[in-house]
Amino acid sequence: MGVLKMMTKRVGRAAAVVGASAVLAGGMGLSMPAPSASADCPDVDVVFARGTAEPPGVGGVGGSFVDALRGQVGGRSVAVYPVNYQASSDFGNPNFVGTFIDGIRDASSHIESMAATCPKTREVLGGFSQGAAVAGYVTSATVPSGVSAASVPSPMPSDVASHIAAVTLFGTPSGQFLEKYGAPAIAIGPLYQPKTLELCAPGDPICGGGNDPAAHGAYPVNGMTSQAAGFAASHL
Repeated sequence: MGVLKMMTKRVGRAAAVVGASAVLAGGMGLSMPAPSASADCPDVDVVFARGTAEPPGVGGVGGSFVDALRGQVGGRSVAVYPVNYQASSDFGNPNFVGTFIDGIRDASSHIESMAATCPKTREVLGGFSQGAAVAGYVTSATVPSGVSAASVPSPMPSDVASHIAAVTLFGTPSGQFLEKYGAPAIAIGPLYQPKTLELCAPGDPICGGGNDPAAHGAYPVNGMTSQAAGFAASHL
């Protein structure tokens, strides 16, 4: 329990840094439901899952990424869908039933709805920290080993992958970190691997072996959200 409490405190401190970055980065993003068949469909739809303890929206990293992406897509319209889930620190247990299950279900449902309603819209899936885990699991081709299929959403149909232009993940929790919370390692599905970018800031203890909690909140200011935006724009 001592290690768990220590890591939870680190995530909390990192979330506080990200919260401050959100004020600087701006653009929290408003929830945008899938448009009806009669509505105009956006050229690009960003589906982003915020990090632990960030308020509803796309969070500081997500806001910085969206702003950077809008600056690199010319006159194309960009809609933003913040994944709807609690993003609490109690996000895993031995049955892999936690708050990010709701996030996986919500993100998958939105993407599948958009693929059916707005087939020409290009989807960009992303997430930060716990949200990166959510987005990573969304791409899974199979239910993780040891997880009850009844407890998690089914993998998205393979044809949906063609609608997703890019996947950008920031500070994705490592397999070792997830194991502490009873969650399986993340396996990016084969159809998504060529268009997925995973970024881990130097010193970030969540995605790497660093010991600098502040590094976990540095993505809006270390150039990595712009790097990811360039990657996503190149795949649109």
